[in-house]
Amino acid sequence: MSARVLVVDDIKANVKLLEAKLKAEYYDVITAYNGEDALKIIAEEHPDIILLDVMMPGMDGFEVCRTIRKNPEIAHIPVVLVTALDQPEDRVEGLKAGADDFLTKPVNDVALCARVKSLVRLKMMTDELLLRQTTGEQMGLMNKDDGLPKEVTGRILVVEDRRVAAQQVAQTLSGANEVVVESSDQEALIKARSDEFDLIIASLDLQESDGLRLCSQLRTVESTRSTPILAISDEGEMKRLFRALDLGVNDYVTRPLDHNELTARVQTLLKRKLYQDKLRENLQLSLEMAITDQLTSLYNRRYMENHLGSLVRRAKSQEKPLSILMMDIDHFKAVNDTYGHAVGDEVLIEFSSRLQRNVRGLDLACRYGGEEFVVVMPETDGAFAYMVAERLRQDVSEVTFETESGPLDITLSIGIASLESSEESGEDILKRADVALYKAKGEGRNRVETDAADAA
Repeated sequence: MSARVLVVDDIKANVKLLEAKLKAEYYDVITAYNGEDALKIIAEEHPDIILLDVMMPGMDGFEVCRTIRKNPEIAHIPVVLVTALDQPEDRVEGLKAGADDFLTKPVNDVALCARVKSLVRLKMMTDELLLRQTTGEQMGLMNKDDGLPKEVTGRILVVEDRRVAAQQVAQTLSGANEVVVESSDQEALIKARSDEFDLIIASLDLQESDGLRLCSQLRTVESTRSTPILAISDEGEMKRLFRALDLGVNDYVTRPLDHNELTARVQTLLKRKLYQDKLRENLQLSLEMAITDQLTSLYNRRYMENHLGSLVRRAKSQEKPLSILMMDIDHFKAVNDTYGHAVGDEVLIEFSSRLQRNVRGLDLACRYGGEEFVVVMPETDGAFAYMVAERLRQDVSEVTFETESGPLDITLSIGIASLESSEESGEDILKRADVALYKAKGEGRNRVETDAADAA
């Protein structure tokens, strides 16, 4: 997995040593010798991961890390503090500053590669979501991202079959979080699949089952593939921990547990989970906005025109009917001119609600433009389409529309066309439905007409 790594240390020999180790694993390495230069490089180069020395003159690693986390443009970049400090309170201070992990000097080659690989994988996934977020912002579909959240809480599943060990974890985290403890790996898998958890804490030293296998299974299931996993193992079991990272575990702590470190690491993982969830939610929202009309929540014209061809091709291949309703709210301009656009919008929203009530889930209903609407009806012949159209026309004309300006009587004109030959395209059917609509309007409005071919 190739990536750009920024190595920051005020001692040149330390920089060269880490640079050589990383280049041997085919990483692209950038270097800096103080905090100020590092921040400039990060802003310009946006590396995939930062290996940051703590003890530097001027701006130390903790301060650099805090500065990174305050900037939404670079806050998602993983930071690993590389230091000779190895006390729990030092790790806690670094984690609170926003670091993702610690490597203790002299750096173990296996630990270095495992941590870099794991965090780069996380960064690349976040980058993809951020790229789509940026596109959505440029299109005006999303608000600007404001970076990682501050303090967060979450729902945590703890998998541990030793009662005392499970209690220690639960007691440490239960104050701010909802903690569910499960002793069986199979029961844990069932719970993880059926419930939504923000974090899974898995012991690698389960007495009745294989903790590594559990982590692997969690990563192969769609519902838990992106749920962060924090592994717990006995001190000295580094080979097993590195294997866990390779399987997709996000972070780890070793026994005996330091409660402050556990809390800090859980906070880091929950923040990243919430951040990625927000990016995914924004992406889903942008997709919905790209294909739906914001006022009525119906599909928009672009989506309908793109999808119509597929529906017509499927109807031909399966030798099934397909019909199109094209409709226009009668005298809608007069509504806007008399009562204002706000009332006009109320009418459009209410009409869309009645339209959705009268069509099936498999039908494609869209706002074609202004007061014009289209419904594509797969597996529907002209006779059934006429029945639906007439039912909709009556629903509109016989029940008044309640607006802020009082009740309004609204009527609807509808044109129908159906697929008639293998040579016809979706556009051809749409044009015939449009002809039928104009016929309905020409015949006095508030009526349903079929195109000339259907009538023949």
